[in-house]
Amino acid sequence: MRIFRIENGAVVENEENFYKFDNVDWNAFINRKGLYESILHDLSGQTPIDNFDIENHRVAPVEGQEIWASGVTYMRSKEARMEESKDAGGGTFYDKVYDADRPELFFKATPNRTVGNLGEVRIRKDSHWDVPEPELTLFVTSRGTIEGYSIGNDMSSRSIEGENPLYLPQAKTYDACAGLGPGIYVAENEISPDTLIRLEIKRNGHTAFEGEIPISNMKRKHQELVDYLFRECSFPHGVFLMTGTGIIPPDEFTLRSKDEIRITIGPIGTLVNFVE
Repeated sequence: MRIFRIENGAVVENEENFYKFDNVDWNAFINRKGLYESILHDLSGQTPIDNFDIENHRVAPVEGQEIWASGVTYMRSKEARMEESKDAGGGTFYDKVYDADRPELFFKATPNRTVGNLGEVRIRKDSHWDVPEPELTLFVTSRGTIEGYSIGNDMSSRSIEGENPLYLPQAKTYDACAGLGPGIYVAENEISPDTLIRLEIKRNGHTAFEGEIPISNMKRKHQELVDYLFRECSFPHGVFLMTGTGIIPPDEFTLRSKDEIRITIGPIGTLVNFVE
């Protein structure tokens, strides 16, 4: 099933039917251990609504949650980070963190710096090399349980991060730096490792870049990332955790204004963002 945040409520898609819940607290609605079973219970006796336009749904599924991210969880990401930082002397940092016990985790965005499906993401004015990073995103409850999955667009300035790894927060966190949505996929079992993450960047109506990678290419386990994140952090309403990217355009590519970014992940759907 999939759940979507709407103004003052939620919509649940289950077995090709849609159910609307008005006047519910989104934070409380999703922050439940055993979310799949809880929502099935909620649906008991509910009458489906006639229609819900998923393709044009624009509200990001985040309200009181922070968004965090993981880095260097795929080999391609390690190689790209080493290449962009080698002139600054930071290339070996990424090699070491890929093989280290402790993962790279960093704060990505607040809700007000996050846009939903069909929203406009930004590239920094002081950057000249920018890419989207398509990422499977976990929804984790305040108790540290993984209850759902969304699609994350981790907008990144490769020029700033490559100048010095210590500039990572500036490369990653700024207004409209994250896309999230269109909703949350909630299932009885974990998402299949064979699930593909697909990225397409369209420019002037034509495909400028495309790529795909299975989730199974991640080096680290999802629960491993969550366990490290929760070691010294608490999240009263839960948290979204982007799990890293294995799709990075070639070095000669950079985003431009009006580019269309399409990220598709199997049962979760497609997140579409436009560059401001």
